[in-house]
Amino acid sequence: MKFTGVCLITEDIGQLVGFYQTLFETAATGDQNHAELSACGTCMAFFTRAGMEGLAPGSMASAGTGSVTLGFEVEDIEEEFVRVCEIGAEIVKPPQTHPWGARSFWFRDPDGNIVSFYQMT
Repeated sequence: MKFTGVCLITEDIGQLVGFYQTLFETAATGDQNHAELSACGTCMAFFTRAGMEGLAPGSMASAGTGSVTLGFEVEDIEEEFVRVCEIGAEIVKPPQTHPWGARSFWFRDPDGNIVSFYQMT
């Protein structure tokens, strides 16, 4: 088995895709219902709620948005913190060093999902 990516379901695909394109400094391909970009060696996909319902009616009945946490290892946590602040992301937890040897900070994407950037120290 091989993990190949994640798909975030959203009401506003343009806003969410735009955020991740800026965050990862890469372009996405797709349309107003589905888009993908390559980030950190895997696929990150985005799909509209209506698109999901079209594929599998009733699948979105109890599904929410903003309840995912995504983690990414970075080379320079302080540099990334400055960059994420500059793009205007809401900071949830500023850089902090943890007893297990990681230094991390958390921020929210436009749908409220938490993104964790960390660096092993």
